[in-house]
Amino acid sequence: MNNERVTLAQELHDGIAQDLVVLGFSIDQAISLSQEAEVKSELRAIRFTTTQLIEKLRKQMHQLRSGDPLHDSSTHVDTMHETLRIVQEILRNIEKHSGATKITIDIADDGHGGVTQKENSFGIRGLQERVARINGEIHIDSTSKGTKIGVTIPLDG
Repeated sequence: MNNERVTLAQELHDGIAQDLVVLGFSIDQAISLSQEAEVKSELRAIRFTTTQLIEKLRKQMHQLRSGDPLHDSSTHVDTMHETLRIVQEILRNIEKHSGATKITIDIADDGHGGVTQKENSFGIRGLQERVARINGEIHIDSTSKGTKIGVTIPLDG
């Protein structure tokens, strides 16, 4: 069993891990060639995610080689990452199976609210631009009891 784990770790290193490193270098090159601030910002976010994937894979390769359990109950689960995976799978299933012509996403939190368009900040503006680019609608309601963001997106049917 231990030999199989070491072999799997080697295969992951020589395959997926190396591919992710090359992808990271390609993203770095695209960042350096880009002249648009918004594009650079998006590419940096993608690069950050790629770096996180590489680190996660390295940790799992180490666990495989050392015989450590891959899923330790004391390991902190990245809730936001898992939430994104859940939403991604829901959207994939809608696209593949539903035949829907539009999708509505409502996300609400119980934070302190106060969402506003800030100078030199592109979070809200970026969301609005992305939604507009795909002919969608966005509604933001933010109070001292939290924020609700609703997005309706037409699908290509």
